[in-house]
Amino acid sequence: MEIRDPQVFLDYLGSAHGRTRRVIGCISAADLEWAPAPGRFSLGDLVRHLAGIERYLYAETAHGRPSQYPGHGRELADGLDAVVGYYDRLHAEARDLFAALPPEVFGQKVLTPTGSPITLWKWLRAMLEHEAHHRGQLYLMLGLRGVPTPPLFGLTSEEVRARAG
Repeated sequence: MEIRDPQVFLDYLGSAHGRTRRVIGCISAADLEWAPAPGRFSLGDLVRHLAGIERYLYAETAHGRPSQYPGHGRELADGLDAVVGYYDRLHAEARDLFAALPPEVFGQKVLTPTGSPITLWKWLRAMLEHEAHHRGQLYLMLGLRGVPTPPLFGLTSEEVRARAG
């Protein structure tokens, strides 16, 4: 899928972000720093990571600047309200930066943090894939904790099966 229209990208980003934000809303304060194993990301780490990566890696790179990714540690935001606030604030900042990109740059190359050139629209598509990957982790981790989560696209697999011909 080639993304050359900034508004099409922003609309899709809003939809993808909304799906992620809904599952983040299922995290309780008690589960925020739970991790499935020692040395693995906690739920809070994942939320902080998604926020920081979008704002300080993808948005900066999209503007031709080096990554400023600060990591995902609790020093960035600690406690459920602070973590969700951090996520929402950094997403709003990133969205504003993406909205400021002129249409013609979507076909131009940017340099990734590894120094590899990539067409901007492909870089932004990779960001959306990255978010989907971590959204899946949030769903799995919440499932391991026994936390009910919303269906991704409106129906559960059981509801889809029940409606099948």
